[in-house]
Amino acid sequence: MDNETYPLLTDIDARVLGCLLEKAATTPDAYPLTLNSLLLACNQKSNRQPVVQYDEETVLESIDDLRKKKFVFRVDVAGSRVAKYRHNMDELIGLDKAGKALLTVLLLRGPQTLGELRTRCERMHSFASTAEVEATLQEISEDVERPLWMQLPRSPGKKEVRYQHLLSGEPELSAEAENASDEAVITTPSPLSSRDARIQELETTVEALQTELDRLKAAFEEFQKQFQ
Repeated sequence: MDNETYPLLTDIDARVLGCLLEKAATTPDAYPLTLNSLLLACNQKSNRQPVVQYDEETVLESIDDLRKKKFVFRVDVAGSRVAKYRHNMDELIGLDKAGKALLTVLLLRGPQTLGELRTRCERMHSFASTAEVEATLQEISEDVERPLWMQLPRSPGKKEVRYQHLLSGEPELSAEAENASDEAVITTPSPLSSRDARIQELETTVEALQTELDRLKAAFEEFQKQFQ
């Protein structure tokens, strides 16, 4: 499919696709995912924004939608009655490991700063610096015919800009936000903002540890199934 014409995703589609991308990178032994595993991934409380509570029917409808749009394939495993699902992003757009990590975080977490992207991509791809994150975002934008993400206008009083994925279309921006990018004054961080940054870093570390715990639990559950 030409990435000039691929269809837009709903918010639910974006969550489902993001989960498939994430689990393919972080838990390859449990990938492709069953419907139940995908449901649990969508409703996961860590590394998700917003946190949702989808039911099985909602996720299944989204899978059907994504299959029609060629973003997801069903995988029928010989000897198994349970269907599994995998993403088709490698064939559809052809992103490398770094690009898929960035897109995954944007799909699962919403708009992100360069620092947040660097930290939250760590489990899927390690960036040496925020400058490398920014360079990768720019390089991929130049390589694809249709942009996958955009830099949002800087909010008044905010030092860092954020990036948002475009698989669901361009966001609606208020007039204030549209005019803020070049007008915002960048000031030296106050002790309070520095403290907030440290708190955010600690929260991100806790999220990463929670995700690793979820991965270990999933692996243990798969191991237990072998003896049932």
